[in-house]
Amino acid sequence: MQQLMLGNKALARGLYEAGCSVVSSYPGTPSTEVTEEIAKFDEVYCEWAPNEKVGMEVAFGACLAGKRSFCGMKHVGLNVAADPLFTCSYTGVNAGMVICVADDAGMHSSQNEQDSRHYAIAAKVPMLEPSDSGEAYEFGKLAYELSEEFDTPVIVKMCTRVAHSQSIVNPKERVEAPTVKYEKNIQKYVMMPGNAIRRHPFVEERTRKLTEYAETCEINRIEMGDTSLGIITSSTCYQYVKEALGDNASILKLGLINPLPIQKIKDFAAKVDRLVVVEELDPIIENHCRELGLEVSGKDIFPMMGEISQNMVAEKLLGKKAEYEVLEDDLPVRPPVMCAGCPHRGLFYALSKQKVTVLGDIGCYTLGAVAPLSAMDMTLCMGASISAVHGFNKALGEESEGKTVAVIGDSTFMHSGMTGLANIAYNQSNSTVIILDNSITGMTGHQQNPTTGYNIKGDPAGKVDLEALCKAMGFERVRVIDPYNLKECNDVIKEELAADEPSVIISRRPCALLKYVTHKAPIIADPDKCKGCKSCMKLGCPAISMKNGKAVIDNTLCVGCGVCQQMCAFDALEGQEE
Repeated sequence: MQQLMLGNKALARGLYEAGCSVVSSYPGTPSTEVTEEIAKFDEVYCEWAPNEKVGMEVAFGACLAGKRSFCGMKHVGLNVAADPLFTCSYTGVNAGMVICVADDAGMHSSQNEQDSRHYAIAAKVPMLEPSDSGEAYEFGKLAYELSEEFDTPVIVKMCTRVAHSQSIVNPKERVEAPTVKYEKNIQKYVMMPGNAIRRHPFVEERTRKLTEYAETCEINRIEMGDTSLGIITSSTCYQYVKEALGDNASILKLGLINPLPIQKIKDFAAKVDRLVVVEELDPIIENHCRELGLEVSGKDIFPMMGEISQNMVAEKLLGKKAEYEVLEDDLPVRPPVMCAGCPHRGLFYALSKQKVTVLGDIGCYTLGAVAPLSAMDMTLCMGASISAVHGFNKALGEESEGKTVAVIGDSTFMHSGMTGLANIAYNQSNSTVIILDNSITGMTGHQQNPTTGYNIKGDPAGKVDLEALCKAMGFERVRVIDPYNLKECNDVIKEELAADEPSVIISRRPCALLKYVTHKAPIIADPDKCKGCKSCMKLGCPAISMKNGKAVIDNTLCVGCGVCQQMCAFDALEGQEE
């Protein structure tokens, strides 16, 4: 029976039907739903790993044991998992191993827009690139077949538009994959130099065989139309080309993006008058065509940055605007803000008030950087805040130690903050680290993590005690504060910055959006008492606005956290009786 499916759900369905047994991932938009969807099937063991490297290593261990496995991540997560990726390319697999990486052209929810195709090329592993949900479903199955046929991990590359759009899928029944017997093979699986040297020729021969496969496989297909224009494309760009050009061009649609075919591309080029590559981000296909000696256009027409669209294809290749409705460019700006009642707001206000230099991290708390709080100076990558504050203070010493902190979320701390904290304890910089513990992985949609006490299915699980962990690492000063209490935040921050030793502050309050959190009644603004000083506006709370020179509280947004009350010198903001 046909179903309309999200691309990520379709990929999960394909993996499930192919007999996937073990899944270990770290959430990251736009990849998260693949793991969330496959976790709904009881036949598959699923988990959230502390980070992507762990997830890939778990998946490798499972495939080594003989079970088909999967790990998923966003593009920057592949940076974290690159170490095992490059080496399991050498070892190959026992049972099939599939890796999903989801790119984010346009940086809708990411700190960069790197092109993950480079990783497939560098690691010399095959990469499949679906263009819609139907292909995501089919490619999930195909990936396991290729993995086992060619003895390799296989990457399925999604992107935001394919991952989060919907199209038709024809789901079928699950086919249990037989367990492949594990046999000890030191030469294949122990990658010390002597064995790795012998495995490298295998990788090169595998690439040659995969290139031969690329010439004839059905997922690299030619669709002939008008031969005056030939388009080579893949992924969501294929949809844009089809919608904008229809039969006004001939198309070579690539589903296997690494390795790329050679003769198939040459033969297609010979059939068309003009050859153009339409691809987002880097000129991977275009450069391949140039290496084949073909005259081709690509990035001389289309941008190196951001997303391509139907309108852009029509404009660049046909010289006309397509008849698609677009939003006007002069829409009012809506800057991102923390949610009403966000526990991070009070902590960031205290840091801003004390003019502290804040080295930040990846999470919804990164919004502490925007006005009016403006309480963050740096965000680099997961876990970098703690390592960076150590380097910052080692470089400047007393000049910075009393006025610089690192902030990091609970999930991000487990992901890659612990090693940075161990470095502070070991190499003894006088640094203050603030762990923002909101009891969930907030930014990607409330996934559990090792500090919450629940697993991916919501069942009780092992729970890391942050206070005990920090003390075990060698920190004598570990303080827990409530970010709704501004006085406590201010006092503890001052005390720990003044201390002549490293310290950890745990700012603990559950995310305001968690279902189990019980909120207080909304705050009431008394217009007679309000002097219009706008002190409450310094919080950047979306529930507070000014009307006719007076503070107004939107009771559909306010959760009664009371932080604004503590800032009003005129008692104009009043709590309600429960």
